[in-house]
Amino acid sequence: MTTSDLETSAGDGTKGFFESHRLPVGAQLYTLGPDLQADYAGALRSLAALGYGAVELAGLSGPPPREVRSMLDAAGLRCPSAHIPAQSRGPGVTLADVDAISEAAAVIGVTDIVMPFLLLPDRPEPAPGTDPMTAIRAKAASMTADDYLRMAEFMNDRARTFGSRGLRFGYHNHNVEFRPLGATTGYEILLENTDPALVHFQMDVGWVAAAGRDPLALLAEHPGRFRQVHVKDLQSTARSNFDLEQDAAEVGTGCIEWDRLLPAMYAAGVRQFFVERDPPYPKPRIAHLEAAITYLKSVALS
Repeated sequence: MTTSDLETSAGDGTKGFFESHRLPVGAQLYTLGPDLQADYAGALRSLAALGYGAVELAGLSGPPPREVRSMLDAAGLRCPSAHIPAQSRGPGVTLADVDAISEAAAVIGVTDIVMPFLLLPDRPEPAPGTDPMTAIRAKAASMTADDYLRMAEFMNDRARTFGSRGLRFGYHNHNVEFRPLGATTGYEILLENTDPALVHFQMDVGWVAAAGRDPLALLAEHPGRFRQVHVKDLQSTARSNFDLEQDAAEVGTGCIEWDRLLPAMYAAGVRQFFVERDPPYPKPRIAHLEAAITYLKSVALS
């Protein structure tokens, strides 16, 4: 199955953005959650049937890498990117497991390792019985400029290590990084203190908008730093915040101006686009992914 087979033209008969640039639309597998766990091969086939050409792994806790590769090949999908956490609350592969990650990447075809969340500081744990998300929000909100500097050092180190294995290294944002820290933000500290030759950034458009920031302006302010994008949309009535809260909308129905943003992202060097939907899911998860790709295939080249 070729990229052109997976792409359609825009609704008015002109070539669509993805078709014109011969780019597959990707899906972050986190979106499928329990559906993926129940039938991994079937979920991949469903994505391919909708027109997706690539996927991004949400960790390495699924089937063994050779089985994943076999299922990807059978569905006609590529997997160029994988989210691997810096920390884990339980068993699971983290960015410390360099050999396991490198070996899995070589088998699956992954070229980009993406750190999907903060390196949380070693603060005292909350009282027993505290909701895990409440605890994460509290630690994230407590991060100082020094915490972000240590995180930038960690990212540079991991990027050098994975770079020596032939893998690129990136960071995926939420909205908490945009919390003001005096005259700056955690995100600005990360951008300013990571080596552009080693560390790229995966812009999660929905979380940028949730922080009250303009994704287009952020892209222009930091040329060359973004290589990957998470495609999400946000309700126009959403409240700006830094508290890991997001009022999701179907892609193409919210406040993001995709007809302007997609060409700007391509011009800035972005070549990997992954649709992701965060909770809640008012309809089947695959239906959210279907709505997203239907819209994205309709966006004409401008």
